[in-house]
Amino acid sequence: MDAFSVLITKGFTQKHITHIHALWYGIFFGFFQFAMTVLGYFCGSSVSSYISSIATWIGFLLLLFIGLNMIRESISNSEEEVVDTFSFKEVFILAIATSIDAFAVGLSFALINMEIVLPSIIIGITSFILSIFGVFLGSKLEARLGKYLGDKLEIIGGVVLIILGIKILLGF
Repeated sequence: MDAFSVLITKGFTQKHITHIHALWYGIFFGFFQFAMTVLGYFCGSSVSSYISSIATWIGFLLLLFIGLNMIRESISNSEEEVVDTFSFKEVFILAIATSIDAFAVGLSFALINMEIVLPSIIIGITSFILSIFGVFLGSKLEARLGKYLGDKLEIIGGVVLIILGIKILLGF
């Protein structure tokens, strides 16, 4: 759901979303949700307490940085035309930041000796689908609300990312 929320935000802050962009979002977010679950599983219980405490801070800091950057860009570009902001670097960072909790899920699967293959595939496919849906939903929201909120959507998007970072940090 974190990935879904982030991609709704990207959908209403990124201009000119194409089907290819949505596919890339789905691939990155689905893959990292899958991969981090598997990685967490294989790291196992020996390092779980150390990694889980650092992982939450990494996720928080990444989302805080991106959110603050979105707010800063919105304020500094208030009179400039907003350009398409699709970037593989940003997609990569967002995908990692939102998949840190999947790492913790993989750790918990290892601790209870649960099978990892099917759950991680389901997590990846679900994230892929929700990511594509989220970015298009955000784009539709922008089309409906953009004329009323204008450039404030990017500020709202930045605030949403910061709130998600705090949620990750506090473990909600």
